[in-house]
Amino acid sequence: MAQAGRDADGVPEIDLSDQEVVRDPFGAYGRARERSPIARLAAPGQGAMWVLTRHEGARAMLADPRFELSGASFTPPSVPERYRPYMRTMSEMEGAEHARQRGLVWPAFTARRAAGFRPRVEPLVEKLLDELPGHAEGGAVDLVRHFARPLPMDVICELVGVPERDRPRWREYGATVASGSGQGFGEAVPGIMEGAKAAVAARRDEPGEDLISDLVRAQARDGDRLGDTELVTLVWHLVLAGQTPANLIANAVEALLAHPAQLAALRADPALMPRAVEELTRWCGPILLSIPRYAREDVELHGSTVREGEPFTASVAAANRDPRVFTDPERLDVTRPAGTASHLGLGHGAHFCLGASLARVQTEAALTALLRRFPGLAPAFGPDAALRAPDPGTWRLTSLPVTL
Repeated sequence: MAQAGRDADGVPEIDLSDQEVVRDPFGAYGRARERSPIARLAAPGQGAMWVLTRHEGARAMLADPRFELSGASFTPPSVPERYRPYMRTMSEMEGAEHARQRGLVWPAFTARRAAGFRPRVEPLVEKLLDELPGHAEGGAVDLVRHFARPLPMDVICELVGVPERDRPRWREYGATVASGSGQGFGEAVPGIMEGAKAAVAARRDEPGEDLISDLVRAQARDGDRLGDTELVTLVWHLVLAGQTPANLIANAVEALLAHPAQLAALRADPALMPRAVEELTRWCGPILLSIPRYAREDVELHGSTVREGEPFTASVAAANRDPRVFTDPERLDVTRPAGTASHLGLGHGAHFCLGASLARVQTEAALTALLRRFPGLAPAFGPDAALRAPDPGTWRLTSLPVTL
């Protein structure tokens, strides 16, 4: 069994190239958490990164202005020069600049707006479920490919205002993003940018009741408030960032199928679904490591000195199973009382997931309808099937074959 190594200064080290870390990140990060509140991450060919392993420290760091996001927090692919102005998104902004852009789109993502949007989400869910049996091969259907992955793109396109005729192409973009960064994403970027430009142009010609139309109207009222480049960047970023529920929905279905008692409890009482989604986000959410921050100054943390400019991350996987915060944290419990503790599965602080309420609504709608429509849902894979991507930062399935 992989163990976190210990450096000469007593700080545990986690080797991200260790296959045991990739196979069982919750165990690997958890063992480091119980040794120390701070550790180092190491990967071949990359510099070391600090990581906070306990809930209290991780939560504090995510809201600490001494640690900031920047362009270096992200690894955008090599793209043609003409698209580079559109690569700087709200995610890497801080302070007043970030607050300004977030404030423009926040009204569309409040909990109240998300709840009101549910009647438009549910038909999208039902349509995909109607099509599921037709995708079966050998009696099994891949829920990632035919349900979990396309749904978030359909939902966010509906919210943002991408015209119906363009959505099949955006589904392809979403599939590329959900499969991870790399060459495929780099090759898709020009199409993504052109798609965002086309969506903005379409809504200028035919305004509707959607986010792009709202932003276009705001721009017309005050052109200095949101430039054309900012508008296109916001659109493509919101559409692609909205793919997070794809991994959450797939992870949730796999977890419930592996825990029949929890699945039975949820089937017996569908009113548990909001609580269950919170618990599933805590227990098997896709985010294992937060987006790296960089120290703005020298900082003393848990007996170690973090130098200005050094990268830092939070182990969400470890924090969300911290026994100092959660009772019996390794146990999946869809009846776990809400509000007893805050998981970090959707982030924390100024960069808390903008679409958190929408992610909750569509995950609830997806799981509720799936369990109702297919009471005989069962896994169609063995316990040793290679279904997960080898990604130490994101817990995501590459496929989820089931029988309906």
